[in-house]
Amino acid sequence: MSKDDCIKLTGVVVDVLPSTTFRVQITEDHTVLAYMSGKMRKAKIKIILGDSVELELSPYDLTRA
Repeated sequence: MSKDDCIKLTGVVVDVLPSTTFRVQITEDHTVLAYMSGKMRKAKIKIILGDSVELELSPYDLTRA
């Protein structure tokens, strides 16, 4: 397994937390804790409640994206 192996999914933001972290619902019963990439922080892109987002999950920890 290489470093670039990741699982790409889409989800909906259900909770906005401090420090540019979010709770994202992938399916009806599965939510993950996600954080924004550095380039998006630098460009000051805003993510609000209800936005559809693309996630990259590590195969080792499926609770963080």
